[in-house]
Amino acid sequence: MSVYHNPVLLHESISSLITNPDGFYADATFGGGGHSRAILGALSPNGRLMAFDRDADAAANAPADQRFTLIHNNFRFIHNYTLLHHPEGLDGILADLGVSSHQFDTAERGFSFRYSAPLDMRMNVQGDKTAADIVNSYTQNELEKILKVYGEVENSRKIAELITKAREEKPILTTDDLDNAIAAALPSFAEHKFLAKVYQALRIEVNQEMRALEKFLSGAAASLRKGGRMVVITYHSLEDRMVKNFFRSGNIEGIIEKDVYGRSSAPLKPLGGKPVLPSEEEIAQNTRARSAKLRVAEKI
Repeated sequence: MSVYHNPVLLHESISSLITNPDGFYADATFGGGGHSRAILGALSPNGRLMAFDRDADAAANAPADQRFTLIHNNFRFIHNYTLLHHPEGLDGILADLGVSSHQFDTAERGFSFRYSAPLDMRMNVQGDKTAADIVNSYTQNELEKILKVYGEVENSRKIAELITKAREEKPILTTDDLDNAIAAALPSFAEHKFLAKVYQALRIEVNQEMRALEKFLSGAAASLRKGGRMVVITYHSLEDRMVKNFFRSGNIEGIIEKDVYGRSSAPLKPLGGKPVLPSEEEIAQNTRARSAKLRVAEKI
């Protein structure tokens, strides 16, 4: 396993994904390359894999394999690249939606409240908007909304109020600045869990993760050939709900639309009932796997 990032639910995801060793596959979230290496290991010499990552740091993990192509771009554009590299369609697509351990553990990236660092959180460091830009420019109502929707922060109104009040005295530029600004509202019994929700909300907004996921799901469904598999690993309820709804109905709202004959227009068929969860052993070895859920669907 890579030091950069330990791949979650590795065996379960690969066994669900690979149906044709000679096929063409996509790893939509390359990261440390753990899933990609496992996919390549399950493919024949004729198989192919393209992978996506918008973080330039991930390029250092690319395997030296002629069957592999790394694309430095957002996975929301998967259908464009499928048309370019394999217009016949893909046999399978894997997406692990978790932030890589490398990003969390690189202090200067500002993803974690565990470090004193600039408030950045960009997955693509060439992106325009940082978390500091958000906390210093969004209105109080806008901050409250993203905290409530993306972080499910209980007292989002109070947190937004504290942020806007603090920035009137000086800009909030670092993780320490943010933590100090909202310190008065942090519960003493679960401070770290609460901060994680605040940072999650900001990270999702910085990287437009929900919009990108919606685009990815529709593009991935269009990219699969009949019988192709989509395997998605989620880490919080917003992602999982969106994936579950899309697999079931073909849209993120979960509304099943039918034709005049009563047939569903959903392009995918969910496989299995409940999501696959990591084992206790895996969680003990990698605590970041504890909230992971794996869902599988097949192109109809």
